[in-house]
Amino acid sequence: MQAHPPVGSAIVSDTLPAQRPIRRWTRESFHAYVFMLPAILGLLLFTLGPAIASLWLSFTEYNILTPPEWIGLANYAEMFQAQLFWQALRVSAIYSVVSVPLGLTLALGLAVLLNHKMRGMMVFRSIYYLPTVISGVGVAMLWRWLFNAEFGVINVLLDKVGINGPAWLLDQRWALPALIFTSLWGVGGTTLIFLAGLQGIPQELYEAAEIDGAGRWNQFRSVTLPLLSNVTFFNLVLGIIGALQVFTDAFVITRGGPNHATLFLSVYLYQHAFLYLNMGYAAAIAWFMFLLVMTLTLIVFKSSPFWVFYESERRGK
Repeated sequence: MQAHPPVGSAIVSDTLPAQRPIRRWTRESFHAYVFMLPAILGLLLFTLGPAIASLWLSFTEYNILTPPEWIGLANYAEMFQAQLFWQALRVSAIYSVVSVPLGLTLALGLAVLLNHKMRGMMVFRSIYYLPTVISGVGVAMLWRWLFNAEFGVINVLLDKVGINGPAWLLDQRWALPALIFTSLWGVGGTTLIFLAGLQGIPQELYEAAEIDGAGRWNQFRSVTLPLLSNVTFFNLVLGIIGALQVFTDAFVITRGGPNHATLFLSVYLYQHAFLYLNMGYAAAIAWFMFLLVMTLTLIVFKSSPFWVFYESERRGK
């Protein structure tokens, strides 16, 4: 006859193994939250908290010197009725529509060139990426000197070939194109991301396309572009967000002029916040910019299934 263990010992043996993982999980979770606490507090105190405060301030009249006074939607109504607001929105839209595709095209072209294997290529890659780590204010001052109408390098070079260069930053027809041109200075980061995407494309696909008789252009159109669509999607989202928030170049180089030709939304916000001390109105502009960026980003995300290719999805099918 087989002996059975006492009931109490069975209960103990069954419960003890179950308690140890719970204690270990609790201890590990505690340590994890302790290490995450600085980041969580930073997010709440310096990001989420100020964002909520700015949302409340957008419904008030606040000039820093006196307590905020609740005025409801008056700031938003005034914003949509102001001609300078629509001018700033127009300038930001033109800048984004032109500079983002132009920057993506230039970055992709540079990435293709830098993807070749040759001696000293690492030096060239470093040279093209270097401008992205230079101070924005310093770069803006450099471009302000280059575009100077009298002694700027650009007009001097144009004069050498018989072209009378315009007064770039003093002419409202040329000020915004000049800033769009300066935006191409920082395509090194986008180029680096495209370069990483190019190096992730299997070489066998190019060899198969070459066997099928595809030339360089057909290989680029049928292999490179589809397999880079996810990288292009990432760079497009970052480009839109960055273009709609551009501030340094417009503020340092042109101060929003001439005749508001380079009055970006960010410059318009700065003027009302720190020149006119109209913080409530500035907060309303900031939240409009946030909603605009979020809407455009969502549109790009919604359109991605129609043009973004993911190799993992193709394998799953």
